[in-house]
Formats: sequence, structure tokens, C-alpha cells
Amino acid sequence: MIKIVTIIGARPQIIKAAALSRAIKNSFSDRLHEIIVHTGQHYDENMSEVFFRELGIPLPNYNLNVGSASHGVQTARMIEGIEAILIKEKPAWLVLYGDTNSTLAGAVAASKIHVPIAHIEAGLRSFNKAMPEEINRILCDHCSTLLFSPTETGFKNLVQEGFNPNNHPPYIADNPGIYHCGDVMFDNSLHFAELAMKQSQVLKNNQLIADQYILCTIHRNNNTDEPERLQQIFEALLEIVKQSGKQIALPLHPRTAKLLKTNLSPKCYQDVISNPLVHLMEPVSFLDMIALEQNASHVITDSGGVQKEAYFFQKPCIILRPETEWKEIVEVGAAQIADASKTKILAAWSRFVEAPPMDFPSIFGDGQAAHFIAEELIKQSQISK
Repeated sequence: MIKIVTIIGARPQIIKAAALSRAIKNSFSDRLHEIIVHTGQHYDENMSEVFFRELGIPLPNYNLNVGSASHGVQTARMIEGIEAILIKEKPAWLVLYGDTNSTLAGAVAASKIHVPIAHIEAGLRSFNKAMPEEINRILCDHCSTLLFSPTETGFKNLVQEGFNPNNHPPYIADNPGIYHCGDVMFDNSLHFAELAMKQSQVLKNNQLIADQYILCTIHRNNNTDEPERLQQIFEALLEIVKQSGKQIALPLHPRTAKLLKTNLSPKCYQDVISNPLVHLMEPVSFLDMIALEQNASHVITDSGGVQKEAYFFQKPCIILRPETEWKEIVEVGAAQIADASKTKILAAWSRFVEAPPMDFPSIFGDGQAAHFIAEELIKQSQISK
């Protein structure tokens, strides 16, 4: 039996991990044994534990309960806890997802004691090192032995950084294997879409009408923490509501909810909370989020995950960032970068109203990425013996 340790800590990682856990349970339970470590990076019940129950993910074998802190303090606590677990469990692989502080801590801890790392979502680049996530993902990639990229662009980024696509096994950190395998979140969206339609009551509970509302999410700290940027975004949302008569469904990240009143002007804040078409909502479960994405007419977001999911469900997407890791969705015309500029957000809205995207090519795989990853973990373990 091949033992792997999976590190999760933030909401997106919990969801991504569901795909691999499901593949192991359904097809590889006689060959792979998964130990789940929750760092506790997200500790709000609505942002973390509920997803384990809803998505059928095994409860964590360990929880470091790190909680909120500065980047340095949080990451240091995680490294200490992860290192102790790796020494105790002695896994064949440490599986890391994405680009959070949990990802960085896992990469540092494992690489120092020579535990091979498999990085899921490797090769993604915003080319903006002011983003903590960009630093995390680059460092993790360059510590990893197996790198699984969800897109062709991600794979090419790795090659441009010096990874050799012609390496042969056995793979080690100095001779890594890189793969273009598809996206585990596409696996999840296909798996859970029907369930969300049957079970979710989020539209009914919030009096939302399918195709008559816009889904919006805002959580990145450069948007929430900078008053001018947050003001520009909400002024644009209010104008879109005025122009279209559509509702805005806005599940509030805790950071956004905390700073809304402080960082918006008094008038803008009052206009937001008093507008009957603006639905400020508590954080929603994954199934509810899938239902909101499936039924929205458009998506406006600064979330990388929501950008992709909008594409999965063929919804035009306005990106509230100056760049995106998911360049393909912009290149095919399904998304437009607007940053936090009211003018650019409204221009993107007008574009999608006047000329909505009609073509959504298959760029995120075939829905079997997790199965492929599990097979490679087994295959490379056997070769390394």
C-alpha cells in the first residue's frame, strides 16, 4: 500500500482534494492510502468544515489549528507541524494543491527532509510577484518531483522556467516529471453539478431568478483592503444593476464583510445595503456555489477558481484583477480582465451584453484528471522502488 499525505488548509484546497479522494476511494483504495492534514488556515465553519461533510471528503487525520496570523507566523507554524507529521508517517508522496501558505509550508517542510512532492495545479503564473500566491506557487513547483498542470499554458510556463519535458523516470526533485493532465476542479464540477441542481436551495432562499442575476465574489486583499479599489468595484456593480435591472448575488468572504463599511464611502455603502437588487449573502457551501454559477447570467470575480467555474458552466466572466493565471479563458473571449476600474468593468459588461461569447472550447481536460494523477502516483512509486 502506497501512503500519501495530502495537505489542505483553505476552502479551494478542500474542494480540490475531494476529486483525488473520490478517485482513490472509487478506483485505487487497494493501492493508495491517503492521510489528510488540515493546517487550519481557514478555520471558519462556513469556510471549511462544512465542505468535508458536503463533498464526502474523509475527515482530516490531523488538524494543526494554525488559524489566522501574519504570513511569516502562519507559515512557520505550519512548517513545524507538517514536518513532525511527515517524520511520523513516512509517506511516499506529499500532495500539495494550488498556491496558499499551506502549499508553501508543505513544500518547505517536505523538501528539507527529502519527502517527494506532487504539486497539483503546477505551472500557473500571473507574472505578478506582488501576489503572495505567485511566490508560493513558484517555490512549490521548484521543490516538486511530480508537477501536474491543469492547462497547456501552465505546462509551457514550466518548460520556459527550465523544466525538461523529456525527463525520464525515476523522477526526483532534480529530475522532475511534468504533466498536462487537466483540472481536478473540472472533475468536481462535472461530478457535483447534477447534485447541486437537485439539493441546493440557495436561489429560492435568496429570491434569485435563474439567468436574471449576476454572481459576484470579492476576496483578494488588494481589493478589500484598498478603499479606492473597493469603491470602484461597488460603484460599477451599482451601475450595472441600474442599467440591467438584474440582481447581484454576492456571497461575502469574511474579509470583505468586515471591511465593507470601513472602506466604502458612506454614500456608496448605504446605496449597496439599501438596494433591493443587491443580495449580500453569507459564505455559501460548494454545492450552493455551483448552483449560483450554473444559474447566473454573468460572473464578476477576483477568484481564480470562480473564473474557471464560470467557464465550466459557459458564463461570461469579468475579472477584478490586473492579470489572470487562466489566460486561456481570456484568449477565447469568454472572460475579460477589468481590474478594479469602474470604467473597465462597465466596458466589459457592455461587451458581454452586446456580444456574448458563443464558443467555450474544451481546455480543462476530460474530467478524469484526478484518476490520471492517482495512476501516476502509483506508477512512479513502483518505478522508484
